[in-house]
Amino acid sequence: MSQGNLDQLIRRNTAFLGNLFRRGPFEGHGFICHPPSKPSYQNPLGDYTLSDRPVSEWVPDLVENYRQQCEFLEKLGDHNVPMVGLMTGTHLYAAAVGCKVHRYPDTNPAALPLVRTSQEADALAEPDVWKSPTLYRVFELAEAVRKELGRDVYFGPPDMQSGFDSASLVWNKEDFFCAMIAEPDAAKRLIGKCASLYKKFLLALRKEVPTCSPAHCPRPWAPPDLAPWLSNDECGAFSTEMFEEFCLPELQDLSSTFGGLGMHCCADADHQFESFKKIPNFYAFNRVPAKRSGGWLELFKHFSGPAAPVHAVGWQSAKDVKATIDMAGPGTRFVFVYSDANLDACRAWLDAVHDIAPVAVA
Repeated sequence: MSQGNLDQLIRRNTAFLGNLFRRGPFEGHGFICHPPSKPSYQNPLGDYTLSDRPVSEWVPDLVENYRQQCEFLEKLGDHNVPMVGLMTGTHLYAAAVGCKVHRYPDTNPAALPLVRTSQEADALAEPDVWKSPTLYRVFELAEAVRKELGRDVYFGPPDMQSGFDSASLVWNKEDFFCAMIAEPDAAKRLIGKCASLYKKFLLALRKEVPTCSPAHCPRPWAPPDLAPWLSNDECGAFSTEMFEEFCLPELQDLSSTFGGLGMHCCADADHQFESFKKIPNFYAFNRVPAKRSGGWLELFKHFSGPAAPVHAVGWQSAKDVKATIDMAGPGTRFVFVYSDANLDACRAWLDAVHDIAPVAVA
């Protein structure tokens, strides 16, 4: 296939997915295949945000990941838009605050708690995005990739953690949750520092990497001008009242700043669904049902129909895709992402879901 034909597929898919996420006239669900990719932590140098080596040393892996996406799109004709993944571990913002980071041999690194008391938390200063290596190296890597692939290449975002979720990494989590009851003002002060840092990073990311898709997990493409997505993975551990006191104000502020919000949540947090509805223009949701949750049926009691957020769903077989669509109310929109599979497996999945809902295939 020629570069012109590949460009045509990408234009088709950006228009299709843009219309889907913007709630334009319904043209069908999205079906995306991702080939296996090499994450940053598998580089012999480790995660690029934790090294002082030139970011150019991570570029070949990212370019190869991108090339494979283009090859799959050419051969499958699915709804993917190839992107260069800037993904990191969840440590990104906590490390900027000062947390040490534990590095694992076979998965993403993770931040270690930095403080245990309100006095220690209050002593922390909000860091400067441009003086925090874990953060500014994201921009450096994007620039290095653009020198290789051109300035119009699309990017996928680094890890996205709400200020609250980062605060629960910075402050030893058990002590932090206790402080939410015993010393709520101290907890809010740390949340405020982390939330401010996250917001400033998002603003810088939109300025410095204007072709970066906001879509976090499970990595579909979404128009770069749409509002960011974030992880909200701690809210299953406490009550709705505490969520609305400690978490919701940040989410509402981000929505006000960016015109909406997307979310990933894999917590046992079904009891928070009605509070999620208080986020203006909550437009995209990647819900990973927890083992003890009510599953998809409980989700669709709260979020289904044309006004619901677009459900970005990963890791489902074709049989599961059909069951999920059947459970949802009429007008519910989906983007299904089938990841880390070889070409034959992706083609078989697309053929199977084609019988469920129309899919444009090559």
